[in-house]
Amino acid sequence: MTTEEILDYPVSQMGLQSCLDEICSWVHDPGPARYFACANPHSLVVARHDPQFRQALLNADLIVPDGVGILLASRLLGGDIHARVTGTDLFLGINQALSATPAGRCFFLGSTPDTLEKIRLRMKERFPLMEVVGCYSPPFVPEFDAEENERILRAIHAARPSVLWVGLTAPKQEKWIHAHIHRLEVPIVGPIGAVFDFFSGQVHRSNPIFQRLGLEWLPRLLRNPRHLWKRTLISAPVFLWLVMRQKWVVAFMR
Repeated sequence: MTTEEILDYPVSQMGLQSCLDEICSWVHDPGPARYFACANPHSLVVARHDPQFRQALLNADLIVPDGVGILLASRLLGGDIHARVTGTDLFLGINQALSATPAGRCFFLGSTPDTLEKIRLRMKERFPLMEVVGCYSPPFVPEFDAEENERILRAIHAARPSVLWVGLTAPKQEKWIHAHIHRLEVPIVGPIGAVFDFFSGQVHRSNPIFQRLGLEWLPRLLRNPRHLWKRTLISAPVFLWLVMRQKWVVAFMR
């Protein structure tokens, strides 16, 4: 894999298909569980003040450039990342690639029972050969206690999936995976947050035109400013400043 450093994180330069090939190859590796992480400006800014989140990102087996801000950062730093690889892209691509194979077994962790049931039904329509071997809706609390974690881990172990989709929202989902990856006997673990809502139809993705223009965030911000204003109006400028500082430091060191 080829990567480049963006704010000290090794972000993949690979396009979508290469990322899919890499992740799907994990199912043939008898080694420990692996997970990918989706990097965007907000997550990298949040991780500056959250050591557990930072470690979860740094220890990911693959960090993909999810967010147009990552592409801009790469351009400013003279890098070679030219296309976004979103959580939705990976979710759809991995399910498609593993359908009708012995690895076509997935488990969904997160969200509400209603959303999980919608996901299960949609999977039957969209990926009929991909078997949903389990779903688990945990309580909505900042952090699970030891007993709840044990229940989650037992449920996943009993189902024996090849792919574990985690939708606990960032950074909770990445931190949970990092803390328990040594106990997850699952080849592929993917924290995909909002994809649960997108795929279930609870929330609609922005029009493809906005996606191609790198403005997927704009309709979402207009629909839900209360929850998204911070990442747009605070995290994005902070991220840009940090990238420019990295650019100046590199130029000075030369």
